[in-house]
Amino acid sequence: MVFIRFLKPKPVNEANNEDVIRFVNEYILSNGLSSSYQNQVVNAIKLFFREVLKSKIDVEKIERPRREHRLPNVLSKEEVKAILQAPSNIKHKAMLSLIYACGLRRSELLNLKPLDVDSKRGLLIVRNAKGKKDRVAPLPEKIITLLRDYYISFRPLKWLFEGQSRGEKYSEQSLQKVLKNALHLAKNKKPVTLHWLRHSYATHLLEGGTDLRYIQEILGHKSSRTTEIYTHVSNKQLQKIKSPIDDIDLE
Repeated sequence: MVFIRFLKPKPVNEANNEDVIRFVNEYILSNGLSSSYQNQVVNAIKLFFREVLKSKIDVEKIERPRREHRLPNVLSKEEVKAILQAPSNIKHKAMLSLIYACGLRRSELLNLKPLDVDSKRGLLIVRNAKGKKDRVAPLPEKIITLLRDYYISFRPLKWLFEGQSRGEKYSEQSLQKVLKNALHLAKNKKPVTLHWLRHSYATHLLEGGTDLRYIQEILGHKSSRTTEIYTHVSNKQLQKIKSPIDDIDLE
């Protein structure tokens, strides 16, 4: 255990709560380790000293680190438009457009099959998504048209988006390259990832007046608290707030 090595030369059976606090400050925080790693270490320390040793550590007083709460990265509609218009290859355009149009995760896009596109009802069926659940997302008519044109050109056999060999699933690495090339052509120098398109979709839905409960369902979030992060990055309400400096003459 890392904590035991950190204690040396102090005997492990003499460890106390101050040693744990020092370990967190001098090892975990100073090395910039993630909150999930901190939780793993705390759990391991609690288990070890509660079940293995009868030590001076009061395991119930060991505080669990707070989870990091980072705002999602969101692109403007103009930035999204430039990225989606950039590819000349219709497959590449269809993949990026579908991620944004339906708020898909990377794995969800790559696991799609042709029959998952329900063009008659205007729905995309996302099967066995995160949490092992199926869900549906509204499929815009312009995306249906784009997918029809793509299908006629490529005739995928098993997966909706296949690699160079028919019947072979398109790879995550190749999809990442598609985005990288689109960013280059769009002259976008931000560190955009595929997940930014999903975040942007959710935020733009919220700014357009879509109820948060529907967004939660479309994205496949188990908890509404996960979806609520988008309320913090939506510009619509923020732009309505009048700053008190507006009433001050600066000239």
